[in-house]
Amino acid sequence: MKALLCTRLGGPDDLSLAEIADPVPGPGEAVVRITLAALNFFDTLIIAGRYQVKPDLPFSPGGEASGVVEALGPDTAGFSVGERVIVHQKFGTVRERIAVATHHLTPIPDGVSDEQAAGLTITYGTSLHALRDRAKLQPGETLAVLGASGGVGLAAVELGAIMGARVIACASSSDKLAVASAHGATQGVDYGSDNLREALRTLTEGRGVDVIYDPIGGNYAEPALRSLGWKGRYLVIGFAAGDIPRIPLNLALLKGIDIQGVHWGVFVEREPEAHAGNQRQLLAWVAEGRLTAKVHGVYPLAEYAEALGILKRREAVGKVLLRL
Repeated sequence: MKALLCTRLGGPDDLSLAEIADPVPGPGEAVVRITLAALNFFDTLIIAGRYQVKPDLPFSPGGEASGVVEALGPDTAGFSVGERVIVHQKFGTVRERIAVATHHLTPIPDGVSDEQAAGLTITYGTSLHALRDRAKLQPGETLAVLGASGGVGLAAVELGAIMGARVIACASSSDKLAVASAHGATQGVDYGSDNLREALRTLTEGRGVDVIYDPIGGNYAEPALRSLGWKGRYLVIGFAAGDIPRIPLNLALLKGIDIQGVHWGVFVEREPEAHAGNQRQLLAWVAEGRLTAKVHGVYPLAEYAEALGILKRREAVGKVLLRL
């Protein structure tokens, strides 16, 4: 079978396509024929050796995908050959077939396309866990989303709107804000030209924001934190800007602020039942037409470097998918 392999750490151009042996399912495993593999920003980090997950070489990138069950190993239950499924792994989905433990699979219901399902788990799963499980976002609260047109950011915009929050999109251009507006944001801040803290204070009439969703970090973190109101919650999602900020802890003390880490990968392993419940909720919202699971583009496998480049340059508006 064909697989995209990282044989040496570096950028997208350091990857290569190769023919490798077909997998055989072990106990508790299924072999899934991958239809579409979704790429995420962290894939640009993992192939460079700059992510917390450091697989042994060679490995395939890709933490999520949609596909069809082709074979089942011994001691498997709950799935059948021919069933459409979501695959969630830390890496390894950009290959034609993958052997995976069945607890890393989610059935795809009727009414949800392969394209929507392929990129639903990580970005939307992260955002729902952040907003519902960590921040406990309530209807009527104000949610400000940094990086609002990217993968996790756009997911947070959509989910915040579904959950009844007033969503303020924060992004680096008017075009990106327009995308966020089309997916549920009611107001926007262009932090490429505006002062983020002052803009958020103005939009909240001085009360401050209830929840900040920050996948960017860097120089935006402290002004975003300062824009929170009393007992606000600051969600630490990631550091797409590259720099991990140093936050003065007196800011948390003065306003009773909670700084909440969102490590979705560990949540999935430690709280599998809660994760499964979130998956069911996301898929139900997609099937009902309430959640779009926007796709930036679907690229043939041979164009993997271009697809990863879009993520590396932070140009993606929604999910970037590879068709296998």
